[in-house]
Amino acid sequence: MGRLALGDFRDRIRRPAYAVTLLAAVGLGLLAVPPADGHWAILALGSYRGEYNSAYVGTATALAGSLWLTLGGFYVVRKGLGRDEETGVGQLLAAAPLRNVELMLAKFLGNLLVLGSMLGVLALTAPALQLVRGEDRALDPVALLAPFLVLTLPLLTATAALAVLFETVPLLRGGLGNVAWFTFAPALLIAGEAPGAPFGGLGLGPVAASLRDTLAARGVDLGGDDFSLGLTKVDSPLEAFRWDGADLGTGFLAQRLLLVLLAVALAALPALWFTRFDLSRARTAERHSDATAPASVPGPGPVPGPVRAAAPPFTPTTGPVSAPRTHDRSRSRSGSHFGRLLLGEARILFADASRWWWLAAASLVLAGLSVPPDTGAGAVLPAAWVWPVLLWSRLGSRSAENDLEVLLGAYPAARARLLAEWAAGVLLTALIGAGVLVRLAAAGDTAGVAAWSAGALFIPSLALALGTLSRTHRLFQALYLPLWYLAVNQIAALDFMGTVRRAGHPVGPSPLLVTAITLALLATTLLTTTTRRTLRD
Repeated sequence: MGRLALGDFRDRIRRPAYAVTLLAAVGLGLLAVPPADGHWAILALGSYRGEYNSAYVGTATALAGSLWLTLGGFYVVRKGLGRDEETGVGQLLAAAPLRNVELMLAKFLGNLLVLGSMLGVLALTAPALQLVRGEDRALDPVALLAPFLVLTLPLLTATAALAVLFETVPLLRGGLGNVAWFTFAPALLIAGEAPGAPFGGLGLGPVAASLRDTLAARGVDLGGDDFSLGLTKVDSPLEAFRWDGADLGTGFLAQRLLLVLLAVALAALPALWFTRFDLSRARTAERHSDATAPASVPGPGPVPGPVRAAAPPFTPTTGPVSAPRTHDRSRSRSGSHFGRLLLGEARILFADASRWWWLAAASLVLAGLSVPPDTGAGAVLPAAWVWPVLLWSRLGSRSAENDLEVLLGAYPAARARLLAEWAAGVLLTALIGAGVLVRLAAAGDTAGVAAWSAGALFIPSLALALGTLSRTHRLFQALYLPLWYLAVNQIAALDFMGTVRRAGHPVGPSPLLVTAITLALLATTLLTTTTRRTLRD
């Protein structure tokens, strides 16, 4: 079991996405301990924060890890069993002398190793940031590292177990599970901020109490509503005070241990119903596939297929030969070629949407038409531009995930097909956000229309680029949802759709900047496709 978990971990760390997650962990550390004169905070008590000593830096960084690694780490580790099934390793595991419960626990340990390595990188940033910020350069290893072990690691243990559980429940294995987690996890994390949360929640209870007591000893009364955890913009730099850490107590430690034991039991639970890559089902699917697929002939020889009409015999002529009709027909085909490509790509993209999906989409369009422009841009548009996330995520990755790369690689106009796929994504984005656009245009809000237009181009460009680079739909889902979440939470610097508004005007990045990023994403996609095609040829 240990070897299987270690092998799973080694397989994951070879992938480029793993390096991206480690860099994200470093970035999270930078956010958790901002410059002393910065205008944002992860952990704040009204207008106060702790002095950057080992106790505060370790606790603030660990709490940030509890919040963000729990939410985002799930998407990094949730495809262990699915990857085994896709690569054929699952059939080997099915034949191995390994019990179901051992397989589930091995996948759980593999998930935990990946999440633990992310936490380890985050923990290593803590002492470096303490030294860089320079408020207190006396390093205390215990005060720095203990919060990661006690506050964050038990939550990541639960995340690793839930990732295994989601993979073994058919309804939650795909994109619906990604969206469900993004809806479920924030609510769970918010509930975990309460002082009496089960299993100690995020660990905020004793930490917040200790911080408040320290301020109260200095004559500062915060009241009950001034403590915040999460990326928060502040109008002026926070005032620092000395804090030497919280006494978590044996009761809290016992709750954390109980959470770890519960996570292990939860990871083992799917052994009761997991089919262990059932080979009988695989053979049934294979027989069905063979019955519908064209026959193949080994070795050289004619391949059965559709019979083409023979070309007419050559007939000599006595005059000059001209072919104006053929030339005109070729030009006509060239003129309508992209339109047919766009129509085909749109049909493929929209094929995954059910009637209920379209009913909800139509409701969002009507809501955009019915509310004032400010409300539409601030509330309806974010809802509209998260609803198609599962459809967008297929852009750029569908051919790789369905083993069509070789077939499409022989297509003579690869760039045109790629642009048609992107245009289909833009069409989807524009359709579902059309209600808000109409209201903005009717109100003469040119800044809002420009922000809307830039966002409508950016989203499918991001999906296409990430899908093409990673050859999987999961990367877009993992990155777009947090980006959307930050924009909805009024982080203007990351607002790509004009939802953050002041005095009725969007205050996010310039539409020209968003459009430039869009063009850069498209150029990256085209360059990646061309390079792969050249190497393949």
